Amino acid sequence: MVVEARPFDGLTPERVLAAAEFAGFEADGRLFALNSYENRVYQVGTACHGMLVLKFYRPGRWSDAQILEEHAFTLELAAHELPVAAPLAPLGSTLLEQGGFRYAAFPFRAGHAPELDAPGALEQLGRALARVHAIGATRRFRARPALDPERLGHRAVRTVRALGFVPPELAARYAATAEALLGDIDAAFADVAGIRVERIHGDCHLGNVLWNEQGPLFVDLDDCVMGPRVQDLWMFLAGDAGEQRRRWVELMRGYEQFAAFDYRELRLIEPLRALRMLHHAAWVAERWGDPAFPRAFPWYGERRFWETCVTDLAAQREAIAEPPLLASAWV
Repeated sequence: MVVEARPFDGLTPERVLAAAEFAGFEADGRLFALNSYENRVYQVGTACHGMLVLKFYRPGRWSDAQILEEHAFTLELAAHELPVAAPLAPLGSTLLEQGGFRYAAFPFRAGHAPELDAPGALEQLGRALARVHAIGATRRFRARPALDPERLGHRAVRTVRALGFVPPELAARYAATAEALLGDIDAAFADVAGIRVERIHGDCHLGNVLWNEQGPLFVDLDDCVMGPRVQDLWMFLAGDAGEQRRRWVELMRGYEQFAAFDYRELRLIEPLRALRMLHHAAWVAERWGDPAFPRAFPWYGERRFWETCVTDLAAQREAIAEPPLLASAWV
């Protein structure tokens, strides 16, 4: 296994503006890089179409069919008046290619960071997510992957071990702790075998939600998958056990106005959190050849990072054994 090379070296400002022109948008010279590590995203000013957002996909990550399926899902949500940022099709397709880069164009949508402590915000978010899931349940992805322990957990641990970022003196502890955690995750998924999986956002956290006068706006469905609905909910449950329960009650107050929820999925919250932890470590390792990653995660190769990582993985085993949010509180 090899850390990928510098995938965006050729994506210069001139090439970004050329991509806008290729799609039929007359760029006016305004160009702003937006915060993104996995892909490259730019806000581009145009003469006749206002501000646009161009998203350049990381080479080799998704196939054309997978990207187009992401776009189709987003457009389906938009057609049902769901609050999403949907791609444009300026040349008859939502997936464009120019200068060796695949990209998509989106209208610029204004908004601010969500304030989930505001009265009614979590309830409103719950209503919106229930509507997203209602549409997601109407059909299945054919090209997009599924959210499962093998892809996000077992493969992630193999990647970290193979790429050699763990200091030698911590390698055995990392391996033993990660493997034990994977056993816990596998057991939790087995416990809820048969729960419904459907098309979901997949990476629904505060950074992928904007808030405007209408409420939440979901952006960046780059990680949409077939998975349990609780994956789109648990990342909004911050704080201690009491605060998590309070937030969950508010989310469900809105959610259950539009959809029923299978409370067995609560068993997956801590395993899903564990998968995110394991996957994140592998994600940084695989992307280390991209100059953006050493700048953003300069501590990644240091002993203290891996000591904390092993400690956190061990603590997550305890959270899976005694989850802060218990299904019995609502069933």
